[in-house]
Amino acid sequence: MQPTLTAKVIAGEKEVGRLEKVIMDPLSHEISHLVVKELGGAGSLRQVPVQEVQAVPNEEEVQMRFSADGLERFPVLERDQFVTVKEVEIAHLEDNIHVEPGEVLVPLPCLEQGVPRRMFFANMTHAIGGLIALPLVFPVLKYLMKPMYAPFENNWISVGNIKKIKKDDSGVQFKFTRTFKEAFMPPQEVEKNIWVVKATPKTQEAVYGGNDKKFMDHKGDVVWTNKHNAPYVAYSGKCPHLGCGYKWRNVKKLGGEMFLCPCHLSIYDAAGKVLDGPAPRALDVLPIQVNAAGEIQIIDVEYKAGVNDQIRLL
Repeated sequence: MQPTLTAKVIAGEKEVGRLEKVIMDPLSHEISHLVVKELGGAGSLRQVPVQEVQAVPNEEEVQMRFSADGLERFPVLERDQFVTVKEVEIAHLEDNIHVEPGEVLVPLPCLEQGVPRRMFFANMTHAIGGLIALPLVFPVLKYLMKPMYAPFENNWISVGNIKKIKKDDSGVQFKFTRTFKEAFMPPQEVEKNIWVVKATPKTQEAVYGGNDKKFMDHKGDVVWTNKHNAPYVAYSGKCPHLGCGYKWRNVKKLGGEMFLCPCHLSIYDAAGKVLDGPAPRALDVLPIQVNAAGEIQIIDVEYKAGVNDQIRLL
């Protein structure tokens, strides 16, 4: 059962508040806390660990483990320590779960805490390549739900022509639009982007290590193989750290051109290798093919952010 974000919060058979928001862990993609607005008085927002939930008998009610006067022992939400998923781009918190309109919070990254919010969001606005602007939020109790795993869409998407690429080992951005359909929601068109590099033999070796790269569907069957000596390499437009959009920049102080993610300063070379920063792995390579007319086609593959291994989500 999935409660709404206005569900009654019941403790000791008494209504003590209303469910207002949800706090998500951007790395584990799990709900960590419920934000409950107290009834009466100042109506403070309390940050309650999800482990305190006892049951969800229906979508309009959440039963807690503590007594009716126990809500006060939980801390008041410090709103400045969180951002909404509309303000930052974090890859695929919503995958394989049902969603409803509302507000979802994620903790403000430690590196940005203490920085004036206006400056932080101004930098994010200029830095992120493309925001996923889906009017979606996440269920309150994912751990109680049975995930709905759908087969991956392995359709080829045309993104542009290689004429746009003027020199070797240089990142070039290609934008495209993709339609998504979530359960109980109308189809949504999302603007996305990828980066393509015309790779020299040295870069090809750094990317593939002399081995072809295979891409699998949800059953583990091979859907495409990138040849290790193919001249063009495509990367997902999302940083593997927390899913922010990154850019190709000429940073003289750092030695020249490179991929730079401004969210937490992960730096990558043309082969996608991590040069510096908190990114747990190299940039994610996508299936790519180029036809005789120079048209680039890719399969829009995405992996879970914040982990060492590539765990396909899309």
